[in-house]
Amino acid sequence: MEILAFGVQADEKPLIERAFEGHHDIRCLDVSLTEDTAPIAAGYEIISTSVNADLGPRVLQTLAAGGTRMIAQRSTGFNNIDLEVAERLGLTVARVSYYSPYSVAEFAWTLAMAVNRRIVRASSRTRDFDFRLDGLMGRDLRGRTAGVLGTGKIGEAFTRIAHGFGMNLLGWDIAENPACVALGMKYVEKEQLLAEADLISLHVPLLPSTRHIIDAAALKAMKNDAILVNSSRGGLVDTDALVTELRAGRFTGVGLDVYEAEAGLFFRDKSLEVVEDDTLARLVTFPNVIVTSHQAYYTVDAVRQIVDATLKNVLDYTAGRRSENVLVPRAS
Repeated sequence: MEILAFGVQADEKPLIERAFEGHHDIRCLDVSLTEDTAPIAAGYEIISTSVNADLGPRVLQTLAAGGTRMIAQRSTGFNNIDLEVAERLGLTVARVSYYSPYSVAEFAWTLAMAVNRRIVRASSRTRDFDFRLDGLMGRDLRGRTAGVLGTGKIGEAFTRIAHGFGMNLLGWDIAENPACVALGMKYVEKEQLLAEADLISLHVPLLPSTRHIIDAAALKAMKNDAILVNSSRGGLVDTDALVTELRAGRFTGVGLDVYEAEAGLFFRDKSLEVVEDDTLARLVTFPNVIVTSHQAYYTVDAVRQIVDATLKNVLDYTAGRRSENVLVPRAS
């Protein structure tokens, strides 16, 4: 059987092809799955998609009409998939429920340190042989407070690094993580965390209850010199409200690896086009903001785990097995 994989990055392709060798043929495309590209999947029983694929009702209907019966998404998040429609159409859907939490946690810290120590500005200056230190002053993090919203596997990994820095630890989640408590984390209400933390990092999934968890009120509750990092899902932050606060001169730095309107932008080369997203265009102009293109997961270790899990999902489907990765089971 030949499988069609959408949204495959150049670095990812050899890992996918090597993993599937001896099991199934796989055709890798660098284009994302959208309404325009969905017809390409006609005749493929199984397709694989990336996190920014459009798997809304219209795309799902096109896939089902073309003979697709199984979607293997290469990510943990699945907020881009209309699961109710998929089930109604008889489509099996699986995701990757786990991969290296260290890839995302370490990248979140990379963003935090980069904005704190003005690394991008410093690098740009020295390329022009400007070796002044004006405007490059950062802060020691030891003794300051890290606030972690979401203390699952990734949040725990982030917390362990914060503990290594000698920071005070505040956490917020629906349930306490004993490993984080053992590190000295104090669980508090979200409002207290926002008000007291010097560094806030987001590690919760995007759900209706967490959408814009960092809204205008939350941003106003934060310290003027706080650092905000989001390496989870773009919809957790009200970006328009964030731009308003940045225009007012607030926050030491903001590091964003995700953006709520990233679909159709991230993972693509838009350098020769006019980007019509005024909010994103404004956001990247702030000197204390770093925006990266959803790359926190992108280590060879994590991608190998993602690819291996995707292959397992495909093999489980063809063998009629069901695993914890299945979001919509195979129709009987």
